[in-house]
Amino acid sequence: MAKALEGVRVLDFTQYLSGPHCTSVLCELGAEIIKVERPGTGEPERKAAPMTPKGESYQFISYNRGKKSVTLNMKDPEGLEIAKKLVAECDILVENFAPGVMKRLGLDYEVVSKINPGIIYASISGFGQSGPRRDEVTYDVVGQAMGGLMSVTGYEGGEPLKVGISLADYMGGYNAVIAILAALHYKTVTGEGQYIDISMQDGIWAMVFPDRADYFDTLIPPKRIGNRLSSSAPFGSYKAKDGYVVVCTITDDQWQNVLKAIGREDLSADERFATRVLRTKHMAEVESVLNEWLQDKTVEEALAAFRKYQVPSSPVPTFEQVANDPQILHREMIIEVEQPLSGKVKVSGSVYKMSKTPGNRKYSIPLVGQHNEEIYGGLLGLDKQERERLAAKGTI
Repeated sequence: MAKALEGVRVLDFTQYLSGPHCTSVLCELGAEIIKVERPGTGEPERKAAPMTPKGESYQFISYNRGKKSVTLNMKDPEGLEIAKKLVAECDILVENFAPGVMKRLGLDYEVVSKINPGIIYASISGFGQSGPRRDEVTYDVVGQAMGGLMSVTGYEGGEPLKVGISLADYMGGYNAVIAILAALHYKTVTGEGQYIDISMQDGIWAMVFPDRADYFDTLIPPKRIGNRLSSSAPFGSYKAKDGYVVVCTITDDQWQNVLKAIGREDLSADERFATRVLRTKHMAEVESVLNEWLQDKTVEEALAAFRKYQVPSSPVPTFEQVANDPQILHREMIIEVEQPLSGKVKVSGSVYKMSKTPGNRKYSIPLVGQHNEEIYGGLLGLDKQERERLAAKGTI
């Protein structure tokens, strides 16, 4: 099967989540990823919980399948020279250290671009490479908080909440991938490489902002509204007798279909609910109508009524139910992959369903330094004696 990024080589100086997620997507789409790890133990995320019974990190498995592992001590002058040789052989460099670390190591964009003018160099960090917060230590929850997500997540009057996944890390990784692919196209047209500066805070704020843009007109801070949508009603999760039902209405026709489904067509001409804007203003009354109908309905009874009239709706399944959902299984979003120590492990499949170059995640993770001989011997041409000397010294 053809690969979309066949022939693209990436030098991967990343750890934990945002950076490894970025390079894992590039790997999934066919790029060759050379992951640089510490000699001996490899990267710390190899021991990140939760672990398989045989001691492999599920997180490391998720974000490092299919990569090539080399070990290199960047603080050793000889190690730095080897890194520079790798730079000359790669199309892309990705790093997610704190701002300034790569400069202190002697491998910042200014240095790298002189070695390889066409390289695409992507840095992912909490607040970006410039600005007053540049040097603040950042993890995912900081990105969610400082990007404004926690100010609008949760219930009115309740404590601020982060979402249930590391969304700032994921968006940092995804935004880096998008920028890298755009930069690859630009390079195809012009032959020029460039520097990419991705901020986790930027990525969260860009998602939070659009639905609350009226703040700059009203200067009224948005409130937390739970599972509701601030600009439409009914929209969110609502309690039935034996669980919760998700109902989503945006258009006026969808609202009329809700009224048909719940047998309240007497409200079809009610002026309070005539438009989406008016329904939003009278959100409590709209939800009261729906909640009154749901109180003696099971989830299945409610969904049957909504589906009859094509109202966008669903149950709120448990994690176990999602993991066994026939649609997830049909789309091959759960696959089984052989891992070096753990054997067969269930992992997520590829979201990239492409007719000619689909994404592929059916890989195992590398052992620490598994590809030293291939990369240092084959790609860089270091002979066996030199590799053994560097290994004994702790450089590789």
